[in-house]
Amino acid sequence: MNPIIREAKPEDRPFIEEIAKLTWGGEDHLVRVFDDWVKDGNFYVLELEGNVIGTAKLTLLPGKVGWLEGLRVHPDYRGRGYGRFIQNFMLNLGEKLAEEEKIEALEFATYFLNRESIAMARKDGFSVMAKFFNLGARVGDFQQEEPELAELGMEDLTLGIIPLGWKFVHRSEEALEWLREKGEAYEIAGFKFLSTGDGTTFTPLSTGLGCIRAMLPAMAWVAGERGREEFDLMLSGGMKPVLPGLRRLGLFSWDETAEPNVIVFRRRTGPGLV
Repeated sequence: MNPIIREAKPEDRPFIEEIAKLTWGGEDHLVRVFDDWVKDGNFYVLELEGNVIGTAKLTLLPGKVGWLEGLRVHPDYRGRGYGRFIQNFMLNLGEKLAEEEKIEALEFATYFLNRESIAMARKDGFSVMAKFFNLGARVGDFQQEEPELAELGMEDLTLGIIPLGWKFVHRSEEALEWLREKGEAYEIAGFKFLSTGDGTTFTPLSTGLGCIRAMLPAMAWVAGERGREEFDLMLSGGMKPVLPGLRRLGLFSWDETAEPNVIVFRRRTGPGLV
C-alpha cells in the first residue's frame, strides 16, 4: 500500500504520542502542541497501512512567511525516503500558498546536529538566515524572583529576527502584535524578556551578562510556576564572545559546542522553486 499524506485529526493523537516518545529522548513537544496544531490547520500526517508514521506542519507567520516545523518520521521507518516524501509535499504546499499570495517565503529552524534536515534544506535551495544559541538552565539553580508583566513595544525589539520559542519572526508592527498574542512579556530590574506560554523557552530583550544575570531568577520563577524543572534561553549567535560568561551564570548546552546550535533557514517562494 502506498503512503498517503492527509490533514491531522484528533484521533491521530496516540500515533503522535508514540512518535514524540521516540524523538529527542522523549522530550519532543509534539504532544503539547497537538491540539493547537490540529485547530490551526496545515498540520499533516503521513499514513501507511492505517498507521501514522510521520508528521509536518506549516504555520503562517507575520511577513507572509510559511514556517515549516514538526517534520518527524517514526524511527522504525527512517532511512526509507519518507522524510523526503513529506518534505516535497510541504514544499509544494508552500508554492500553492505563494500562488494564493498568502506567503512569500518558507522558513524553518533546526538543531545544528540535525544533519538530515540541514542536507535536505541546502538541496532544496534554502540558505542560512540566522544562527542562535539555545542554552539550558535549571530552575533549582536560582533564587526565584517574581517579575512583573510588561507591555511590549517596538522599542523592545532590538533584533532584526526575534525568537519566540523555536519560531522566529522578522521585526515589524505585525510581528509585534503576533508576539503580544502568542507570547508573554515580563520585566524585572528594568529588563524585559519574552516567554512562551508554557514557560519552557525565554528570549532576553536586553543582552549582556549583567542583564541576563538579572533576568535568570525571574525566568526561573516563570518556569517554576509552569511546573518546569528546566528552561531554555534563545540568544543571538552574536553572543558567542560571552559564551564562557553565560556558562558561569549556570547556562549549559545540550551538546558541548562553542558555536550557535540553532540554524534558521529561508527560501523565497515562487514559480520554478520546487
